[in-house]
Formats: sequence, structure tokens, C-alpha cells
Amino acid sequence: MSNATRRWQRQSVDECVQTAGVSRAAAELFLASDVVDLHVDSYIWVRVFGYRLDREHGPGLFAGRYYSQVDLPRLCRTGITGATWVITTNPLRGSRARSRALARNLAALGGLLGSAASDVALAASASDYRRIVDSGKHAAFIGLQGGNAFGSEMQLLDAPPKELIRVTLLHLNSSPLGRTSAPLANLQRDPLTPFGCSVVERLNQARIFVDLAHIDRRAFQRALDVHDPKLPPIVTHTGVDGCYPHWRNLNDAQIRAIAQRGGVVGIMYHTPFLGPGFERGSLRLVIDHLEHVIRVGGEHCAALGSDWDGAIVTPSDMPTCRELPRLVDEMLRRGWAHERIQNVLGSNFLRSLRDLRG
Repeated sequence: MSNATRRWQRQSVDECVQTAGVSRAAAELFLASDVVDLHVDSYIWVRVFGYRLDREHGPGLFAGRYYSQVDLPRLCRTGITGATWVITTNPLRGSRARSRALARNLAALGGLLGSAASDVALAASASDYRRIVDSGKHAAFIGLQGGNAFGSEMQLLDAPPKELIRVTLLHLNSSPLGRTSAPLANLQRDPLTPFGCSVVERLNQARIFVDLAHIDRRAFQRALDVHDPKLPPIVTHTGVDGCYPHWRNLNDAQIRAIAQRGGVVGIMYHTPFLGPGFERGSLRLVIDHLEHVIRVGGEHCAALGSDWDGAIVTPSDMPTCRELPRLVDEMLRRGWAHERIQNVLGSNFLRSLRDLRG
């Protein structure tokens, strides 16, 4: 299909300069790069009130807070070439109900993304991604947040959908897998249960990323102990203690552990996890956290994991995906080399994905 038939043509350099208010150098570099987001949570709002992923929205009732930070038209036009679209598990359902709901949601989300076939295609590997992006489309991966969605029998992992590339073991509640990092939900005595260990092993066998965002620090280490050392684990959306100590953030030992195994750490855009106070911080906070990951874990460890539409409060100067090129503008102002910028924007994650799946 030719570019002329696409609805959501990627913006030009001139449009990027005007829309995002960035330098021409930043616009050119951004649009020439692989830009991959590790965690987009918009499907929550599809389930809650029928939010349309295929329609372009404004910043919503709360000016970019909590929801309406992203949709497929805005992603494609901005030049975000790939993203992991996430199904978040409802912990209030019983085990069997959760597994049935997961099967339904995998089909529904895959259908929603597939319905935009002129602009979007589902991807299951780095080679899929390259083929899709080279054709001018957005490459959509699927992720799961909350490994308790599999239920106790884990039948879905016998033949998982190929587009499911990652599973976040825990979310904001502890579960039969183990203990979350959230302080009000640490009722689970075992940091990572035998069932949680078996899920890690099954995910390794299926070549699905084990995502260690949201997990208790002892459970984090236990998961790495049972994880196949030849495969890269990842943390898709987090902040880091080295910039702002917080129960949600990784410490330096955790960053090094992910880097040593060839994984990546995606920095999120929820400003209360990135700096003090209740006001909406600046995108400079995001880059501060990325710089810390690079100092601790090296050039090939840092990535982007926005958590867009995950009920987050985004930076005041980057409320939605349309302003994302401003990150590159600030990186250039700080003297970052082009290679480092492109690594963070997407190349680091794509290398880990190649190591996992090819």
C-alpha cells in the first residue's frame, strides 16, 4: 500500500519544528530514528469508557493528565515508529475469570490494532518491526501487565500469541506470583512464590520478555535467579532512586543487574515518581533519569517507557505524545551524541528484542 493511501502520514521536519517547538536539528534526528515506547496503557480507557484508539483526540478534560495522551493517529503523525500496547490485569476477578478475560482482551486489542492496517501492523520480533517500519507503518507489539492474568493453569502459555512480547509479573497489587513494590499492597509473604518462579521459566521458554517493573526488590532478585541467564530481562517503565528515591523506582544494583544481562530500563513520564512535589515537572526530569541509567548501566541500557494513558501526570512541557521531540531537543542541548540519542529512542530495545527473538 502506498504512502498516499495512509490516513496518518508521518509529519514533515517543518511540521515537527512548528508543532513541537523544537530546533530543526532535533526534528531531523527524531524523524530519522527508531522511536519505540515500551509501555502504552491506552487500552485501559478502551475498556473503561470506549476510548477510540483510531481517532485523534485532544488533551482531554484534564489537559493531558491521566488519559488522552496518545492515540494511533497522533503516534503515527509524530513519528513514534513502535510501541508495546498493554493489557492490564483486573485483580478483582477470580483466577479462571482472569484467564478468560485475557484471551478476550488479546483478541480485542489485536483486532483494534489490526483494523488500522493501512497505518499499523502487529509485530512479534525485531525483524517484523524493521519490515513494518520500512513500509511506513507503526509497529505494534502487545504486552501484559500482571502475570496473574494467566490463572493457575497457565494454559495460554502453551501456545501464546506471537505478538505477546512481554509480561510484567506484578502490578500495583501482590498476587499468587509474589509481592509488588507498592507499599500498601505488600501482604504477600513470599517475595516471589514457586508459582511466580514457574511463570518466569515458562516465559523464558516462550521467548517472552520478563518485565520487572512494579516488583518488590527481593522478588526482583529471585526472578533473576531463576531467569535464563542467556536471555535479557527488562524493566519497561520506571524511575530510578539515584535521581529520586521512591518505592516505585529502581536502585543502582537493579539497573546493573538488567544491564549485565543485556536488558533495558525504560524511563516513564509520571512526574511524581521522577521528582518531589505534586506539580507537573519538566521533561528534564525524564532525561535526568535516563542519564543516571546510562551512568550506572552503560550506553545500551536506557530506553523510553512512557506509561502514557496509565493514569499518569506527564511533564507540563510534554503533556502528550505530540511533544515527544522536545526530549531530543533537550538531549542535544546537553551535548548528547546522536548515537546515544538514537540508542535511547529505540535502538537499545530493538537490540534486546533481537537477542530474545531475532
